[in-house]
Amino acid sequence: MIKNILSGCLAILLIIGCSTMAQAKTWDKTFPKSDKVEVKKVEFTNRFGITLVGDLYTPKGINKNEKYSAIAISGPFGAVKEQSSGLYAQNLAERGFVTLAFDPSFTGESKGTPRHVASPDINTEDFSAAVDYLSNLDIVNPDKIGILGICGFGGFAINAAAMDTRIKATVASTMYDITRVSAKGYNDSVDEQQRYENKIALNKQRTQDYKNGNFKGADGLPEKLTGKEPQFIKDYWDYYKTKRGFHSRSINSNGKWNMTSSLSLINMPILQYAPEIRSAVLIIHGENAHSRYMGEDAFKKLKGNNKELFIVKGANHVDLYDGGDKNAIPFDKIESFYKEYLK
Repeated sequence: MIKNILSGCLAILLIIGCSTMAQAKTWDKTFPKSDKVEVKKVEFTNRFGITLVGDLYTPKGINKNEKYSAIAISGPFGAVKEQSSGLYAQNLAERGFVTLAFDPSFTGESKGTPRHVASPDINTEDFSAAVDYLSNLDIVNPDKIGILGICGFGGFAINAAAMDTRIKATVASTMYDITRVSAKGYNDSVDEQQRYENKIALNKQRTQDYKNGNFKGADGLPEKLTGKEPQFIKDYWDYYKTKRGFHSRSINSNGKWNMTSSLSLINMPILQYAPEIRSAVLIIHGENAHSRYMGEDAFKKLKGNNKELFIVKGANHVDLYDGGDKNAIPFDKIESFYKEYLK
């Protein structure tokens, strides 16, 4: 009898233990789970018919009879929602916002083929599709929706704000203008002749891709560092290739961009209408970020007294992905910005 009881207890403990382990395994993010929020996976479709997958974060104990301010979040360029955008989403949900971290088209768990394609048009549209989804949630006030883009999606977020008047407040954190750097290189070091030669090579690759029936990947981060890389490559590697930020679905961790994506990025600058943005914009950059000049130049295009450039002392580009060892992400500043303009 005692043996049977003990066996039964052991079985129950094993079931509980296995259940707990299974629940733990379902958390696939690169940051710890907060006990102050609820998270669920959601899907929505953009106007190109591509199904996007996101994680919806809501504050625990949310009053379902109230309408909350909401924020759609994506980036960095080549990352997935389980990395930096999810961290931002979780933190802002802890502060009372409904947040949606989503994978852009052709990446992560979102649909679209071929895989690992970037598009200035489609990736801008992805933000508006997220606004479509949030606007139709019962717990969201459709007049109080903002967006937040990290790295390359900071540039796409500003482009979306120039197009989509439903967006009331935009944060671009450690932003890249991907179209600028694709066309002109870092610090605008690529001239017209070099750009032309780059386009010749990329269009030859298109012909070869069609012949081969597949798409060649662009060079990504090295699997190992030699020590001779530029500091910003070392910084990227330290995030994407280590346990700090590695995720198997992330292009920068475990894949390569489609090489010929660069053609549309070269040909379609995204910040042309930034001066016409009337809603609030906050651009955040690290003091020591190699990309800082892009954020500062984007800020110069903006007009109105509801625009701000915020520099984080001592931070580099990647520190604003997860805070680094400096807790560099200025969440208090971001919270106060959204509370001021999503009211």
